[in-house]
Amino acid sequence: MYIPTYDDMLDAHVRIAPHIRCTPVRTSDYLNELAGCQLFFKCENFQEPGAFKVRGAANAVFGLNEGQAKKGVATHSSGNHASCLSYAAMLRGIPCNVVMPRTAPQAKKDTVRRYGGKITECEPSTTSREATFAKVQAETGGDFVHPYNDPRVIAGQGTCSKEFMEQTGGLDMVVAPIGGGGMISGTCLTLSKFAPETKVIAAEPEQADDAYRSFKAGYIIADDAPKTIADGLLVPLKDLTWHFVSNHVTEIYTASDQEIIDAMKLIWKHLRVVMEPSSAVPLATILKQPDAFRGKRVGVIITGGNVDLDKLPWMLGS
Repeated sequence: MYIPTYDDMLDAHVRIAPHIRCTPVRTSDYLNELAGCQLFFKCENFQEPGAFKVRGAANAVFGLNEGQAKKGVATHSSGNHASCLSYAAMLRGIPCNVVMPRTAPQAKKDTVRRYGGKITECEPSTTSREATFAKVQAETGGDFVHPYNDPRVIAGQGTCSKEFMEQTGGLDMVVAPIGGGGMISGTCLTLSKFAPETKVIAAEPEQADDAYRSFKAGYIIADDAPKTIADGLLVPLKDLTWHFVSNHVTEIYTASDQEIIDAMKLIWKHLRVVMEPSSAVPLATILKQPDAFRGKRVGVIITGGNVDLDKLPWMLGS
């Protein structure tokens, strides 16, 4: 298992710079007052494919040699990694094959296809996802770019925190959602060297809290098919992301689906930012655990904005 280094992150930053956006940081006096701390929101939903995952995807795609690139890339994803890998592959002019759960939001499937990705659907479980992917990769021979348990992907995701710290002049804490742990791992990779005094906090849905339980138990606990409104956080930790979580994350907090929806509404109203439920989990946990953040400078990574506007969570009777 190769563990990516800080130098890998710096190399990724140079490699992907022509292909991604340096996303803005937003603030809100109202949300600061509500939370009792200074909040800084890094808007990765403003990336062209609508999610931070374009960083890791671009690092993997543009790091391939010409021989590897001819066969293209392949992955499995609930949505944003699929979109972002398809986008990066389109920029390089190579094929991209993606396995997605049949229950993935239509908006995310549409985005993958718009960028030229070919979708094979599977059942909404880790077991089905991995079995279906094995068949697809055997048929295509594409380079497997794992959504998060890949050193190239983690190094790419780490570039977000480098920008974030430079844009804000430093933070006491950075809070990001956790599913498989790609963004959190990249955050740990960068901050453990760039700003070791900055705490890394992970935020997770109560109804898909395997990372929280893993963190407390000291070993990976994987749920096969959890159900939560935060559809981007349904996958379990793997060995590489567990390395970063177990060694560098200070705490994992959880929030209920209703608390996530309430936080999503607050950000839409006061930041005027479109985000998906997974991205609202950090604010939900901050509002739920105010004493942990009181008076601090807290960075929040808004990880994605690919939401189906015809099926917003508060329209579904959740």
